[in-house]
Amino acid sequence: MGQRIDGLFGVIGPALAFFSTGASVALSPWFGWYSNALSDLGHSLKSEVAPIFNLGLLLAGFLITVYAVTVFRKHAKYTGICLVFSAFILQSIATFDEVYGFLHFAVSVLFFVSIGIASIVYAVERRSLLAAIAFVVILSSWIIYAMTTYSVGVAVPETISSLAVVSWIEHSAIKILSGKGSLQVDCS
Repeated sequence: MGQRIDGLFGVIGPALAFFSTGASVALSPWFGWYSNALSDLGHSLKSEVAPIFNLGLLLAGFLITVYAVTVFRKHAKYTGICLVFSAFILQSIATFDEVYGFLHFAVSVLFFVSIGIASIVYAVERRSLLAAIAFVVILSSWIIYAMTTYSVGVAVPETISSLAVVSWIEHSAIKILSGKGSLQVDCS
């Protein structure tokens, strides 16, 4: 029973991050996809939805950590280590919000780098095409953003990157929950 609950955290954790972000966006008429970062929602002095946004990230990071150190590590040991690190950095984004200036910027960059690395590790460790595609999507979204090919806020590549990594995290959790997450090669 405990492993089943821990496995659910691999679905609930990422979903909670998106729910709190979506609720924060919906409650913030000032937020614009063409001008803002998602972290603007968590600015403790300037955003009235900072508690919703930051608590969502903290709880999501906690649930993903529990998932990674319990059932996921049996499924993909090395990726589990990467996922724990990424989840910790996700919590650091909420803890060190934009009030902390460069420290917030540093943990935010580290988070997106870490989810890219976790995607590569999972793609190799489990031979996951989904994780490989996620890495390409993550990298492409940031390259296109940096090239100023289109005019949007940093929230766009942040959201695209997050959706990409969540695709394989939740897919792995569903496979583990369904009993199909054995240690065999995963070509999906």
